[in-house]
Amino acid sequence: MKSFLFACSLLILCPCMIAAQTRPLVPAESRAVPYDGVLPACDASSVLGEIESNFKSREKSYWDSDLVILSFQNMQEIGYRPMGADLVPRRYCRASVVTSDQKIRDLSYSIGEREGLIGFTWGTEWCVAGLDRNYAFGLECRSARP
Repeated sequence: MKSFLFACSLLILCPCMIAAQTRPLVPAESRAVPYDGVLPACDASSVLGEIESNFKSREKSYWDSDLVILSFQNMQEIGYRPMGADLVPRRYCRASVVTSDQKIRDLSYSIGEREGLIGFTWGTEWCVAGLDRNYAFGLECRSARP
């Protein structure tokens, strides 16, 4: 009897599950308000400057810390639009940072189109491993990577 009920529930749910998985994919460049997919490189001074500034501000405001980023090393791209062409264009990067406590830490960051001030420009989302004190990006900044 249980197997019969299970089989019936599968017959009822299968069409719904198939329909949910087969949505039409519309490239971000083809939307009514299209994206262009043009993003700065991982080592662009504007990107690194924004991360450095936001890091300093966050440390001071939220954690009452004077910790700052002194330098960036080994910047490299680890993914460009890895989730597909129908989502917001995003470049994923990683680097090492030297902080004012003289420690070298891993930095994971992404550059997303229209994620800056009021959606007019690109924006960054970043996480410094070991300094994500509330685990907003999970253990070792895992969710900041693709």
